[in-house]
Amino acid sequence: MRCAERIRALREDRDLTQAFIAGLLHVGQKTYSDYELGRTRIPLDSVIILAKYYNVSMDYICGVSDECRRFPKK
Repeated sequence: MRCAERIRALREDRDLTQAFIAGLLHVGQKTYSDYELGRTRIPLDSVIILAKYYNVSMDYICGVSDECRRFPKK
């Protein structure tokens, strides 16, 4: 599963809107939609924010791993 598909699935599984997640990332809803559609690459800092918010690893979001591990806490 690609990053775009993964961030969409994470959002939909929690019944969140694109506008809400766009607000977390400080981008417009259209920009976030482009991330989910794979039209625009999601910046690393946004991946970090999403990993913390969803409490999953960045590897999981990026599709490197199918294992949904928790975001590492310091």
